Amino acid sequence: MPNEVWKTVYFEKAGRENTDETLSLAKERAEKLGIRNVVIASITGATGVKASEVFKGFNLVVVTSVAGFEEPNVQNFLPGNRAIIGESGAKMATAAHAFGTLGRAVRKKFNTIQVDEIIANVLRLFGQGVKVACEVSCMAVDAGLLRTDEDAVAIGGTKYGSDTAIIIRPSNTHTFFDARIREIICKPRL
Repeated sequence: MPNEVWKTVYFEKAGRENTDETLSLAKERAEKLGIRNVVIASITGATGVKASEVFKGFNLVVVTSVAGFEEPNVQNFLPGNRAIIGESGAKMATAAHAFGTLGRAVRKKFNTIQVDEIIANVLRLFGQGVKVACEVSCMAVDAGLLRTDEDAVAIGGTKYGSDTAIIIRPSNTHTFFDARIREIICKPRL
């Protein structure tokens, strides 16, 4: 196959205002490459609902964090959004963050950083969304909702909404270094 020129979009600012364009660019690239697997981070489910509309007919996996992530005993993912996503045929994964849950506990207790947080911080050199996209890919594979032998579009963001999309060959968390970021579709300029 000959080399291909494809655009990468760089947003001037990070954040949720890029969500619609990120989803559109991700879908366009997925269709061009014939990729049917999409994984997206969603804290409250609002971004997951948008993705479930855009990626209807794809193997969409919406990944959210565990209860208690921001406040003890609170699940930030809204039940109404969970119902809408479920009705769309998308899959849901609620899981501990692959890059930092236990390490974060050690840091908070003993004021020392662990290897999972080092990996997270290295990925943040490319932006928070790249870190999140890699992380939710691992979480979806760990949950059995994505395969390690098929490319996926992974979408993440900075706090709320989506501002980053990549093509990744995902891996389980315990084999993270087998993952490959194959393309960057869009991300904020840092």
